[in-house]
Parts: sequence; C-alpha cells; structure tokens
Amino acid sequence: MLEKIFELRLNNSSVKKELLAGFTTFVTMAYIIFVNPQMMAISGMDQGASFVATCIAAAVACIFMGLYANWPVGLAPGMGLNAFFTFTVVGELGYSWEIALGAVFLSGILFVIMSVTNLRKWMLESIPLNLRIAMGCGVGLFVGFIGLKSGGLIVSNEATFLSLGNFAQIETLLSALGFLIISILAVRKVPGAIILGVLIITLIGIIFGLIEFNGLVSIPPNIAPIFLKMDILGALDVAMISIIFSFLFVNLFDTAGTLLGVANRANLVDKNGEIIDIDKALKADSSSSVIGAFFGCSPVTSYVESSAGVEAGGRTGLTAVIVGILFLFSIFFSPLASIIPTFATAGALIYVAILMLSGMEKLNWSDMTELLPALVIIVMIPLTFSIANGIALGFIAYIALKVFTGGLTNISYGAWFLTLIFISKFVFL
Repeated sequence: MLEKIFELRLNNSSVKKELLAGFTTFVTMAYIIFVNPQMMAISGMDQGASFVATCIAAAVACIFMGLYANWPVGLAPGMGLNAFFTFTVVGELGYSWEIALGAVFLSGILFVIMSVTNLRKWMLESIPLNLRIAMGCGVGLFVGFIGLKSGGLIVSNEATFLSLGNFAQIETLLSALGFLIISILAVRKVPGAIILGVLIITLIGIIFGLIEFNGLVSIPPNIAPIFLKMDILGALDVAMISIIFSFLFVNLFDTAGTLLGVANRANLVDKNGEIIDIDKALKADSSSSVIGAFFGCSPVTSYVESSAGVEAGGRTGLTAVIVGILFLFSIFFSPLASIIPTFATAGALIYVAILMLSGMEKLNWSDMTELLPALVIIVMIPLTFSIANGIALGFIAYIALKVFTGGLTNISYGAWFLTLIFISKFVFL
C-alpha cells in the first residue's frame, strides 16, 4: 500500500529511510511546539489551546503535503509570521487576535487563488529578486530581535534606546548559553540541535529552581478558546489590506524558496530541469495556511528544516506523513510545553534568525538601485518592529531610486501596484 501511494522504489527510497527522515525532520522543527504557543499567548490567546492548535495544524498540513503532493516537506506555523501576528498586528496596531486570525485566513485564501492560477508566477516574477530575498532576511532580524529582547540580552535604555542586558541575572546568562549550546550542536551536525538546546536550558532552570516541574504527559488542553474564533468580517477593513498582503508576500516567498531548495536536495527534478509536482506542493502549502487559521494559528508554511530529513534519505511524502503523526503524538506533552521558559527559547530564536540571514549572500551587491531598497527592508523591519512597514519602505525606496536614476522601464507592473498600496497605507490610514 505504501509503495502504491508514495512510489518508494521509483524514488529510490524505502520505508526504513522514510521513517528515519521523518523523525529527523520532526526533531529539527519540533522547537515550534514550544516557541509558537509562547508567542501567541502574548497576543492574548490561551497558551494551552495554542499548543494543541500548533500540533494539530502542523500535523494536518504535513499529512496533506505527503498524501497530495508526495513531497518530503514538513509544515508548521511559520517563525517570523507568528511574531508579525503578535507584535505588529495585535501589539502595535491594536487589533484583536480574532481579527488577526481573520487576516491570516484571507491571506491564505489569496495564496490558494494564486497557487491555482497564473497569478503566482506573475507575482514571483514581477517583484525584484533582491526585495524577495530581503523580506526573508528582514524577518530573520525581526525574530532575532525578539529573541534578544525576551532573553534579556538587550534591554531598553533612555540614553541610547538599547543596551546590553545584565549578565548577573541567571536568566540572561542562560539565554546566551542556550544560543551557544544550539550553535555548537548544529556545527557538530547533531540532529535536533535546536530542540536539544531548549530542553537542556529548561533542565538547568529546573535544577536551579527557576522552573517548577509539572510532569511530561497529560490529557491535551482544550482547544475551544481559539478554535474557529477568527473574525473575518473584522479583517475586511481597508486598514487591513497592507497587513493581509504582508502575510501573503512573506509566506509566498518563504514557501517558494523553501520548496525550491528542498526539491533540488531531494532530486525532485525531471530530465528537462522542471521541478516535479511543484504546483501540488504550492497548493498543499497555501491550503495549510487556511486550515491553520481555523485552528487558531498564524500562517502555516513549509519549513527549511525539511532539508535535514532529505539529507537523511527522505524522498517521498511518507516522510511528511511521519512528521505529521509525530506532531499529533506531541499534543500529549503539554506539561512539558507549559514549563519551557522564555530564556530557554530565546537562544533558539536568535539561532533561527541567523540562519534566515544567510540569504543575504544571494543579494545583487553590484547594482545600488537593487541593493539599497533591499537593505532598507532588512534594516527597517526590526527597527520599526513591523514587517509590513519595513516591506513598504523598501518598495517605496525601490521605485524612487529607479525613477530618478533612469531605470523607469525596469519597474514591473507588480512592483508599481504594490508600491501604490503601501503609499496609500501611509497617506490615508
């Protein structure tokens, strides 16, 4: 049956290889079941319910990806997108988390429409490569800034705005130690370096009496406080347009980059150089964002950590299905998730942020009209504490530089369209 569904022999794989790959992928991305509930709880959502929602949404998305697209890709609520949800949409702009979920749902619907039409190709081709890369890097810096802040490694300062945290406090010291442990394990290619680092720091916290141990396994918390609570009508507001588009663009380009990278590693390329079933993979990913909104999650997206499973031998959707099953089992470990402190996850956020910055090497550094707008996005996303504002400023800078340096004909219709939306945001909203 497995051979018929996943074509294991055709893909030069076996059940044993797929099991190992699925476990490897899960271990490398399992940190999200601890980090995401913490992030969403800051927005006012029930942390226990968010933990269950994270596990279920990830499980459904992974299993759907495996069965429909037959790709070895794990999915879960995206890092960076959850930070945007909590700190910008809810925290800065003051919307309720129900309306923010409505925006996630609407952006997911737009993503699905783009995935089943030529809009996706038009959008990907019309937005300059440098700006696409910059979005991912800027989100990375945003995530890193949150990690540094939550771990106490940086603190506010009236004279300089920011300054180094107090390392005399054990929580701050453990945050830094967590980052170092994760980095060392990752460099030594230890599977699950991130989740191991989080658990080690949590164990140290228990030993020092900073955390009260409440067990490992229990009946899952009730998901009812956030299930089907999205406010779609509230999100149908003119002021939410830029928010919805920001969710959409970050998800779209992050997904495209991840899937292309995994496809090359997994040899999902035919003799003509075309990626096999890329349309199915994009449809599965976009549909997962819609499904995640129903459960109460920020946009669900493909994880670049899936490449670890591919390196372990994963070649088919069976890998993704196994990841999904492991996420389902995780809902019984809510006591463990509830005791993970912010100083244990801070190092994970900082490490993930640094990985997301690696895309900067792909920037075109020779053309200043392409480079400067990209750097505006990368710098301004964390400094304005807003993904939407950072992207908007970058697009406006791009149009201005092109228009006044003789590059008017190089501006695509898509770039013009998006820039007008962002300008309208600043002028009228």
